[in-house]
This record gives sequence, C-alpha cells and structure tokens, in this order.
Amino acid sequence: MITPFSGAGVRHPSLRAEIQFALDAVRQAALLVRQVQAEMVSPALTKGDRSPVTVADFASQALVGHLLEQAFPGVALVAEEDADALRVSERKSVLQQVTSFVRRALLAAPQTKAFFTGDEAGLGKLVCDWIDRGRAEPGQRFWTLDPIDGTKGFLRGEQYVVALALIEDGQVQVGVLGCPNLSDAGWPDLNGVGSLVAAVRGQGAWTASLTQPDGFQALHVSPKGEPPQARILRSVERAHTNLDQIDEFARALGVQAAPVSMDSQAKYALLAAGQGDLYLRLLSPEKPDYREKIWDQAAGSLIIEEAGGQVTDLYGKMLDFTTGRSLTNNRGILASNRLLHPAALAALSSVVGQ
Repeated sequence: MITPFSGAGVRHPSLRAEIQFALDAVRQAALLVRQVQAEMVSPALTKGDRSPVTVADFASQALVGHLLEQAFPGVALVAEEDADALRVSERKSVLQQVTSFVRRALLAAPQTKAFFTGDEAGLGKLVCDWIDRGRAEPGQRFWTLDPIDGTKGFLRGEQYVVALALIEDGQVQVGVLGCPNLSDAGWPDLNGVGSLVAAVRGQGAWTASLTQPDGFQALHVSPKGEPPQARILRSVERAHTNLDQIDEFARALGVQAAPVSMDSQAKYALLAAGQGDLYLRLLSPEKPDYREKIWDQAAGSLIIEEAGGQVTDLYGKMLDFTTGRSLTNNRGILASNRLLHPAALAALSSVVGQ
C-alpha cells in the first residue's frame, strides 16, 4: 500500500513500519466488522444481549491483537474489551462465532494459514489470548484500540468506526480510523466503499477508500470563521452527551445552521474533511463525573489536529494521554476547525461554567 507517509520526505522514518501496520490492521478489522454486520444484524434487529456487537467487538480486537503480535511482539495494546466473558461455558457459542469470523479474516492472508492446523478449541484459546492483549496498561509507548466505536450506530446500520492510535510519551503519533459507512471521509454512504482515515504527527491527515486504499487525498478542516454558519456535530445518543446544553451552547454562539447528529469518531472524520466545524462532547447529566476513555479520542484527535483543527477539553486544556486508560485530567471534548475555537470556548464558559 503506497501512502503519503511512505516517501523519503517522511519526518518520522522510524515510524514507517508502525504506519503501515496501523493502516493494514484497521482496514482488515473494519472489513471484518462490516462482514459481521452484514451477516448478523438486520435493520429490524433489537437484541437485548447485544450479541452481534459482542461478536464484532471481540473479533475486531482479536484480529488487531494478533496482527500486532506478529508485527511488534511485546508492544503494549490498551483496548476496550477482554476475553473473560468468552472463557465461560455459557458463552461458548459466542466464542465459536468470534473464532469463525477471525478465521475467515486471517485466511484471506496466505501467511496466516499455519495458525489453522489445530482444532477449534485450540483456535478459540488463541483468539481469547489475542483479545486479552488489550489488557495492558498505558506506558511510555503503546497502541490503543476501540474495536467498534459507535455501538448504536453499528446496530442501526449507520456510522461506526474501528479506531487505532500509537501513543509515545503521552503524545499521539499515529491515528487511523476505519469508517465503513463514510465515503471520502466526509459523506455518509451506507452502500459505499468506506473510508480509511489516517494521520501522522507532522505529516497531515489523509483519506483513501477502505476497500482499495491506494489513492490517498489530503484532508483539511473548513475555513469558516463566523459562528452563525458553524455546523455542529453531535452524538445521536442522549446518554453520551448533554443535548440540552449543546442547544444552549448553539444559542450562545449564535449558530443558525442545523446540527448534524452522528455516532462514533466518524464525526472527527467529517470535521477533518471540512464537512462540519464544531464537535462537542458535554457531560451527560446521568454521568457528571465521567472521563473519556483514551481509545475514544486518541486517533480522532490527531486526525483533527493534522487536518488543521484543534481539540481540547471543555475548558481549553490539551488532552492529557499520560493518566492511564481515561483522560482523568480533562472534562468533555471540544473539537473545531481552529478558527472557531476561541468563540466556542467563550460560549461554553457561559453554559458549563468556569
């Protein structure tokens, strides 16, 4: 795969292998999750046990965990899931489904066939081990993964992403999103080829087709500087934010444009592509003490910054990725095209306080 990060001008030549790994792993995981969705989730499905999401989450994390072990043995992975639920006999059927999807994904690559000479139980144990690579704690250098960001979007057949980032010394260096239901990073397209969206610190943000990632195009945030026409991107689910306060924020800022509701870090892709101008993650009234997980923000925040935007918390503080699995030192998220950030922070101060 030829990428904008492959040439002689790359500022971080030591990261070339990591960049290629991230692009390949996210692409394979996003296509696997899309396959789970196609086979297990119909538009009318409403399952209380969320089993399709469980299968897709586990399969995506197992695949990335395995690929990371092949590419960089011993490098830490900090991810959302663990395999405890799959190791109990009551979830044997779920483990079998996860194993089946992972097997099919890996058999597409000839070099992986050696892993499938054993029995089903042996492969299931391997899959659990690959998932549990994500139990690591953050350190000086590690990867962080959200195997599916946007659970409700996944179930509705709308927006969700696979998000992977490399963090070194508390700074995101590589971020990749696999967006199966976006075209050109900025257009919802439920029947399209999907988008691979990537950024490397100091090298910009780029997008290519998820299915044929060989024509990367640079991403740039919008040039809008006047708040009334700003397009606010916000979560669909009320439990994930405070929609009433977002409405209050829009009034304080004088925004006239209708908001865009969307699940997952796909919102970050839209903002990077100039198809949105502001994104808010306010604290839900039901969870006033909530702190963002690092895998929900790492990849998307770098993509915004490298496209020319800005990401802080609600009080203007830079995101601090040195505090473990959660952004303990930050409250909420404000992402923008940078031009609108000062006005947005001022409006927020009247809504959420100092």
